[in-house]
Amino acid sequence: MSDLNWWVLINKHWGKILGGFFGLVFALLVINYGFWVSIFIFLSIGAGLLIGWRLEVNKNIGRFFRRLFSPKEDN
Repeated sequence: MSDLNWWVLINKHWGKILGGFFGLVFALLVINYGFWVSIFIFLSIGAGLLIGWRLEVNKNIGRFFRRLFSPKEDN
């Protein structure tokens, strides 16, 4: 298979490849550390990605953290 065909295959099925990779990583984490530690690791990664994404979108770190840690008002 030529290089072009590999890129076409990857571009066509990138979601399946990424899902398989995450499944493999999760399985290895479960084998090495246990189920709940693996869940904690994935939740921590997700929280970090969410915070990073919000910082990129807002471009205002102070406002983001004030909104994140401010007390909620009951209306």
